[in-house]
Amino acid sequence: MTPKISVSLPDAGLREYLAPHPDVTVLEWDLAGGAPQRRIDIVVPPYMGGTKILRNLESVETELVQSQSIGYDGVADVLPAGRVFANAAGVHETSTAELVLAMVLASQREFPRLLENQQQGLWETKPTASLADRRVLIVGYGGVGKAIEERLLPFETTVTRVASQSRTDGNGVVHGIAELPALLPDHDIVIVGVPLSDATRHLIDDAFLSAMPDGGLLVNVARGPVADTEALVRHTGSGRIRAALDVTDPEPLPRDHPLWRTPGVIITPHVGGASSAMRPRMGRLLQRQIDLMLAGEPPVNVVLGG
Repeated sequence: MTPKISVSLPDAGLREYLAPHPDVTVLEWDLAGGAPQRRIDIVVPPYMGGTKILRNLESVETELVQSQSIGYDGVADVLPAGRVFANAAGVHETSTAELVLAMVLASQREFPRLLENQQQGLWETKPTASLADRRVLIVGYGGVGKAIEERLLPFETTVTRVASQSRTDGNGVVHGIAELPALLPDHDIVIVGVPLSDATRHLIDDAFLSAMPDGGLLVNVARGPVADTEALVRHTGSGRIRAALDVTDPEPLPRDHPLWRTPGVIITPHVGGASSAMRPRMGRLLQRQIDLMLAGEPPVNVVLGG
């Protein structure tokens, strides 16, 4: 017999991507206030709602908590015991890689200066740096890192990959993170997309930035605390390196923070995955989880519990 299951969504936005099913009840609950019922088989928390809100699951029986984010740092500290938690791998990689490419091109081709010139009606034909022929280091070679690599290679770049441990795949060597000190000086652009953990907190520190070549570009699409903000301020403020940051520490970045006004720094407000591609892909992942539960099969993307 097919089980009857209930699914809660944080808002109505994902409903249109779910196929109606007589054995599936879809509710709306943003985890604020009391739960609509004592048991909800699949709970989808709000996107970018923080981890503390997961404590509100204490009073609800669940089979699966389906996140809308890839990262899950801090979740284990607040998720009630015995819960199964899945991340949104497969949802955000494309959009994040697109943003990385846009930020790299904007920095290399000096779009902030060109847009300021446009506002002033200034026609300035100053040459800019290319992306072609640049040596690019990708630090964090998971789904996002691979998506970034796929988009960089057609731009005639040389890409070096770094993961937590060294290995070899069909495209050659993936270096271990312990090799970073030797790799950083030889790369013009460094893109960081590692998960936040005790091992990666302040990975981008004074030594990391000092090892980058003059004029180098740092791109951070990981988490804000992966970088030491004070070190970032010093190195970008001196003009020695540039930065493109989709994440900061703290976040949101205060209005009076010096990074906002530092020449050569581009900041976007943690919107790597926030594109029109997100909801359809999140809807497909959620529909897959529903179908698996109806079939009595285990969920995908489980990162905690299970």
